[in-house]
Amino acid sequence: MDDELRILVVDDDHSMARTLTDILRVKGYAAEAVHSGSEALEKVGEVSFDCVLSDIKMPEISGVELYRAIKARRPHLPVVFMTAYSSDSLVREGLEEGAIAVLTKPLDIGLLLSFCSFLRKERSVVIVDDDPGFARTLGDILRLRGFAVTQITDPHEVMEGLGESEGIVLLDMKLNGCTGLEILQRIRERHPQLPVILVTGYRIEMASAIETALDVGAYACLYKPLEMDKLLELLAQVRRQKLSNVLRT
Repeated sequence: MDDELRILVVDDDHSMARTLTDILRVKGYAAEAVHSGSEALEKVGEVSFDCVLSDIKMPEISGVELYRAIKARRPHLPVVFMTAYSSDSLVREGLEEGAIAVLTKPLDIGLLLSFCSFLRKERSVVIVDDDPGFARTLGDILRLRGFAVTQITDPHEVMEGLGESEGIVLLDMKLNGCTGLEILQRIRERHPQLPVILVTGYRIEMASAIETALDVGAYACLYKPLEMDKLLELLAQVRRQKLSNVLRT
């Protein structure tokens, strides 16, 4: 997968849009600018962006209306609003509907670049499953959705394969030679904030271990055969929470 982050800037202020895209390009991001909500919707339909930065007050289509339209087409695409009016009712409305955050103009460029760096990291998913066929198939599906995927089929290599750059771990609960709970406990010791989503085909047999794992801090548990819509929504939830924290702290 291309590691270049694709960012769409939407602002009817041409100078603002040009300045912002120039800064992002200098920092190594594939940034494009459009100047209306209709242009943005057309671009989103053509290009797989990783994030949209949209002014909230624009003629014809507001940022909130644009967000609703994007959400209907690409529900997992992160949208961040930009505004000079932080107390505006549109701001509250957009956040209530699920936008990541609001950046106040003039923008804190350092904060924006930190967010972009974090966004790149959050495309990373590690699949820990000793079934190579399952891991490969799931990995291929997630790559098509824009994720950078690492597959680990040997549970004894998990800790070596995890680093600070990882975004989310998908951990099978029944592994060859050890349990997912044991791996989760090791992950928590070294990476206490790393989101871990449990996966298992043994709902009844693993019920007690799953309960303990959730108490230890696993984010959620999904059951095989996986419902991809549920998995993608969980991944989106994790990303939204973590990205919101970056911009709101």
